[in-house]
Amino acid sequence: MLKILSWNIQQGGGSRHLKIIEAIKYENPHIVVLSEYRNNTRGQAIKSALKRAKFGYQIWPETSSQKNSVLLASVLPFKGSVFPKSDPNYAHSIVQAEFEAIELYGCYLPHKKKHQLIPFLQDQILNSDKPSVIVGDLNIGINSVDQKGNSFWYQDELEALFESGMVDAFRLIHGPIKEYSWYSHQGNGYRYDHSYVQKEIKSVVTNCYYLHGYREQKYADHSPMILELG
Repeated sequence: MLKILSWNIQQGGGSRHLKIIEAIKYENPHIVVLSEYRNNTRGQAIKSALKRAKFGYQIWPETSSQKNSVLLASVLPFKGSVFPKSDPNYAHSIVQAEFEAIELYGCYLPHKKKHQLIPFLQDQILNSDKPSVIVGDLNIGINSVDQKGNSFWYQDELEALFESGMVDAFRLIHGPIKEYSWYSHQGNGYRYDHSYVQKEIKSVVTNCYYLHGYREQKYADHSPMILELG
């Protein structure tokens, strides 16, 4: 079984970073994708702690210390890529890890800002020789399904991604249940965090679920997500 943990750690983790590392160690995944990661002193501490926890293979975009980006760390070796031409303003939002059997994209897509990252991902997937997996805080979803209202941007692009062969692993396992990974101060829930797999490998998705306890205990304001492939 391959276990992937993705988690928006909220503004780089801050003083919560040690609790975040302990939670990751407790959950014992093979691969970790951290969104809202920041290339600052705290970010360096997170990378070092993950290395000590045997996540020795890592990739992240080089960007300013104040920008939210993404860190992918693995106990398994991979060939890593960043994409400086993926978007004029948000080229730090996607990393790729190519493993023997899959290509994994770790993402932190900007919230309600114009970008071209979803069509970029779609193009990458369609031109790949290996099945793809996308995980992270995508800040998108299906209106009236992944939230009560209809404020999600990029629903057309998301539906095009599904039409090109990607499958929502959470819905594959759980169907149309109401479950959210982030809540506003008003108590409104949104499922911003996702795991998508290419349809060719949907049969190997054994589980996909959220760990809400860490959000409820204020480790971060998003629930971590687990994707298991076997």
